[in-house]
Amino acid sequence: MSGFADLLHDLAEESAVVDGLVASLEASDWGLPTPAERWSIHDQVSHLAFFDEQAVLAVASPTRFREGAQALIGAGMDFPDRIAEQYRSMPVPDLLEWFRASRAELLRVFGGLDGATRVPWFGPDMSLMSSATARLMETWAHGLDIAETIGAEVVASSRLHHIAHLGVRTLGFSFSLRNRQVPTGEVRVELEAPDGGTWVWGPPDVADTVRGTALDFCLVVTQRRHFLDTGLDVRGPAARSWMAIAQAFAGAASDGRPQRTVGAAS
Repeated sequence: MSGFADLLHDLAEESAVVDGLVASLEASDWGLPTPAERWSIHDQVSHLAFFDEQAVLAVASPTRFREGAQALIGAGMDFPDRIAEQYRSMPVPDLLEWFRASRAELLRVFGGLDGATRVPWFGPDMSLMSSATARLMETWAHGLDIAETIGAEVVASSRLHHIAHLGVRTLGFSFSLRNRQVPTGEVRVELEAPDGGTWVWGPPDVADTVRGTALDFCLVVTQRRHFLDTGLDVRGPAARSWMAIAQAFAGAASDGRPQRTVGAAS
């Protein structure tokens, strides 16, 4: 398979993980609060379904997408919370069908196109390759919130490479989103892959480094953990500043999850 086909295959597999988490839940379980403040399992799934539809719309009708995106952003950068609230009354069977249908349509539409195709989004335009990577990242992160809510085991897979790569690529974005100067030097990232290998970004001879497991790194860049609550070894001022604000997803700047481990080394 091509790189884009491989990515879509991995997105389909990550989608199946989330489907497996929610398919057998009781209707009352969908209202359980997740680690995302004020968001239930229902909200996590409606978020994925809504933005899958938006990703397809960005391909099918860029003008309509831009008009809708501008309206959402114009009403405030809290639009993900407003969208979650909008769909809270949707019956669970309808929501599950919506999630399945919107994800299947996204995979179908993307599968017939070149990964280099440019499409608009809630921010700068991006390639379909980047759009699919973002959908995989969101699927994993929101699936993680669901898994933690119901006490399901989270198994790290090689699919984390897509998320880790996105996390590295969004270093500059994380700073510019907060109107902060992007570090001029490079950061070396060395991650232990789930299969025992090593994933590396950046030159070997720099002072700023991030080392640890791919899972921990992905937890940080998706803002599911504070970096001081992980086993990451973060050295150098640029690396530490980055890990404190790392954000691999579009939208408003987010403070992420608060530190859980009181008194952790800084």
